[in-house]
Amino acid sequence: WRDRLAGGLSEFESLIKAMEPWLEIVTGHHGQPPLKSGIRIPEYFLDEDCEAALQFVQDVMVWLLNDMDLRPLSDKSLKKRLKAVSWQLAGIAVLADWLGSNQDYFPYYATPIKLGNYWWEIALPNAEKAIQNLPEQPELSAFSEIHELFPFIKQPTPLQQYAMKVELSPSPQLFILEDVTGAGKTEAALVLAHRLMAQGQGKGLYVALPTMATANAMYDRLGQVYRKLYQPEPKPSLVLAHGARDLSETFRRSVFVSEQAQNDNAYNQRGEEDLSATYYCNAWLADSRKKALLADVGIGTVDQALLAVLPARHQSLRLLGLQGKILLIDEVHAYDSYMQKLLDALLQAHAQQGGSTILLSATLPRRMRGELVHAFHRGLENKDAPELKCSKQYPLVTHTPATETETPLDTREQVRRRVSIEALHGEEDVLAQIQRSIQSGLCVCWIRNTVKDARQSYQDCLDSGLDARRVHLFHSRFAVCDRQKLETDILAWFGKDSIAEQRRGRLLIATQVVEQSLDLDFDVLISDLAPIDLIIQRAGRLHRHVRDKNGNRLPQQQTNDQRGKAILYLYTPAPEEQVDADWLKTDHAGTQAVYPHIGQLWLTARKLLDNSGFSMPEDARELIEYVYSGEELYPEALEDASWDAEGEQSSKKSLAAMNALKLDKGYTRASGDWDEETHISTRISEQETVSVALAIESSGLLAPYAGQGADGWALSTVKIPEREWQEAKKKNAEKWQVEIERLKTEYKALRWLEVLPLTAETRHFYSASDGWFIARD
Repeated sequence: WRDRLAGGLSEFESLIKAMEPWLEIVTGHHGQPPLKSGIRIPEYFLDEDCEAALQFVQDVMVWLLNDMDLRPLSDKSLKKRLKAVSWQLAGIAVLADWLGSNQDYFPYYATPIKLGNYWWEIALPNAEKAIQNLPEQPELSAFSEIHELFPFIKQPTPLQQYAMKVELSPSPQLFILEDVTGAGKTEAALVLAHRLMAQGQGKGLYVALPTMATANAMYDRLGQVYRKLYQPEPKPSLVLAHGARDLSETFRRSVFVSEQAQNDNAYNQRGEEDLSATYYCNAWLADSRKKALLADVGIGTVDQALLAVLPARHQSLRLLGLQGKILLIDEVHAYDSYMQKLLDALLQAHAQQGGSTILLSATLPRRMRGELVHAFHRGLENKDAPELKCSKQYPLVTHTPATETETPLDTREQVRRRVSIEALHGEEDVLAQIQRSIQSGLCVCWIRNTVKDARQSYQDCLDSGLDARRVHLFHSRFAVCDRQKLETDILAWFGKDSIAEQRRGRLLIATQVVEQSLDLDFDVLISDLAPIDLIIQRAGRLHRHVRDKNGNRLPQQQTNDQRGKAILYLYTPAPEEQVDADWLKTDHAGTQAVYPHIGQLWLTARKLLDNSGFSMPEDARELIEYVYSGEELYPEALEDASWDAEGEQSSKKSLAAMNALKLDKGYTRASGDWDEETHISTRISEQETVSVALAIESSGLLAPYAGQGADGWALSTVKIPEREWQEAKKKNAEKWQVEIERLKTEYKALRWLEVLPLTAETRHFYSASDGWFIARD
């Protein structure tokens, strides 16, 4: 090295400077780029420490760099190209650090050993073993027909036929599939994903959904299909990726299968019939959500993918996991302006690293569709985004880059229908309609926009004399164990396989939790006023399946529902031309708090009531553009509140743009706000929430509300507003503080949760039938 540095100190210093970006990448293996603090090393280390470190570096340079010409590192064009791939290299460094920290392969040594001997005799052979024990990459299968993936499909829908026949380009591409509920969007998307993978555009798939509940439902659906994307051996891994995945018995079972296969010598001879024949996840991939995106097929919340473009710990590992995968995002319309802007950043990043994306939605405003297309094209080199022309066609596929960017489609006959809209202007009108429907033996759902309103209406219905055994409440503030039981019961009463006796005269009062994930079917649907796209989504729960007049499901080949006209009752103030600023707030304050753009709500009510309903799919695009295009006028009295709402949306977009990583800067501290004290979320909530574990007294100690067991505390958790927790906390007896601290020390799951003992003083904050609530005065 003395000979190589004969050029002088200046050449050495320039080489060290050229190596800085590379060093920044590999020294970010603890999850974020290192902080260049400018501290003086001698102030923190002894001279002998510095000497030992220098000696180590010199030895390593001799082994690894002795025959390497470092001068090309000074090439500025190389430094520029490095920025683009630095994120993936940083992910590899994280992965290497985790593997190198595994004491099964690299145990500590208590006695000195020569560094050279350690390197050649121990480190390298053990590193080879560590790599060999990583999950094998499964072989992809070829796509032939949709029936091979989905045997139950006898006649593909127009969208599914498009997915089987559309010409695919060899470069990264974006698909946006818009069609009505029941048109087979998920199956069409998986056909596209399989075709893309088969032609070499990806070796895996990540499916992102808006909530944990929708992710769980998709996990159950894809568990029956995902292996068909690959050859039988080696087995591909299917991972569930969200914060409560350990509560999924199916997912835990799939990991157990992997552990048995590794640890039980008799496993292969015995066969896996007694364990699992479908779901499988390699245990190494399952031990951390941060590894989830490395699995062959991942299903989880969109948050897990969005963290790849935020300054969150180990985001580089998530971005590395998405590389070489098809990114499939469902329910794209369900995200607010903050998440939509982060989604733009994710699409750009995924395109930049060579990935294709498939987006699914019932309907999208043309403006939002254009923003998604432009975001994807920003990640492509020298490819300008196409101009979108189709403003009225629906269903529609947007495909880019492609010869045909927009392709209007037909939809299958079974999902065509007319939904009538009738207005109810007072709560007494709603209760009267519920009474009439229940007396006629129909099942009813009233979707309220806030938990507070849902609770109050539930109590009002009980007070009106309805049978309490057939009146049910469902919202987001139940403990996990109670919510799971409720979901099971609700699916039995109102789901696809429910029968007349289960449905007759039954009422469900719910919040937005019934809009997605649960396959429910009601005879009568009442909805609080909401934005037009959500009304369309809610209407999908009305006469969802074909039934006879008693409510029994008819055979699949029959297409005519016998329950009569499908009517959605809209609880709304009259959308008159002359209204004041309190048009909505007077009787619908909760609705205005949740959906503050009251101009769009007024347009929604006006359009639906003027038309007395809507026909699907013919009216879908017109309805969406009427409300969201910005071209239609609403009363002047509503302008101030509506402009405030638009300003808030712009503010959220600006915040998301500020929070998202500046990927063009490369993996460096300057690419984002990497402050340890700052937690940048994937979502913005209108109110802060707290996760609280409910506890009950047992023999002088506290036990989980859900009962003892491995998941007792997790199943006892409920998420509530911060202000409500502060009120409950005041009555949390001091005598339990020592016990709570003991529990938090003993149970890892409790360390980041608050604990509320349900004693005589606090039990009124929660009940299994009402969920979490603040007792009335």
